[in-house]
Amino acid sequence: MSLNTLKTSWGKLSAIAVLFLGMSYQQALAHAHLKSQLPAEGAAIEQAQAPKVITLDFSEGIELAFSKIKVTNSEGKEITVGKLSLDPVNNTKLLLPLESDLAEGNYLVNWNVVSVDGHKTKGSYQFSVK
Repeated sequence: MSLNTLKTSWGKLSAIAVLFLGMSYQQALAHAHLKSQLPAEGAAIEQAQAPKVITLDFSEGIELAFSKIKVTNSEGKEITVGKLSLDPVNNTKLLLPLESDLAEGNYLVNWNVVSVDGHKTKGSYQFSVK
């Protein structure tokens, strides 16, 4: 085997190793990030169109058993909700049914999730009903 062949082989092997490590590193840093929500952040919704379900869509699959969503009004009182569930066809989407109509006012949605790879993330956003 010539020196040039050895250098070329070593270069290819190094490139593959760097690519593999880079992909592994990216996966290790993966977390479920909130991609979209309904109602949307900052939305001002007419009372007649107030949501019946809070929907949060994440960048990766969610572990339902270790995730929660809490909705509070402007006085900090928790809104009565139904059972949190995953969309039956999309494990990145959490659905939280609201038990009663929302009155006029501001609402805060706090969420904590664990993604299928075990990473925890949390956040919050607000919307209002007018």
